[in-house]
Amino acid sequence: MGEVMRFGLVITDDRLGTAAAELLASAQARGWDCRCFLTDRGALLLSAPWFIESPGFRAAAVAVCELSVERYEDEGLRVDNIDPKVVIGGQYQDAELVRNSDCVLVL
Repeated sequence: MGEVMRFGLVITDDRLGTAAAELLASAQARGWDCRCFLTDRGALLLSAPWFIESPGFRAAAVAVCELSVERYEDEGLRVDNIDPKVVIGGQYQDAELVRNSDCVLVL
């Protein structure tokens, strides 16, 4: 049996949340190890219950750019309200995702 595919997904726009959730679920159905990084408007997905409750999100390792969270506080995004499974970090987490993934898709 070969190595497990490591899939990285960077989400930059909340309007692509449905596609992102579907991609994560599909990748996990294939047995892939999934990592997700949310930045810019993609961070807003962390305040969308349908996204954070999706199977793809629940099974992935997830990080968010803290600067993006701060930028969208006026739209209701708050560090204190983010799911505890999410690592609140910065572009280092993005770089780590890229370095540790076999395939990276940016939405």
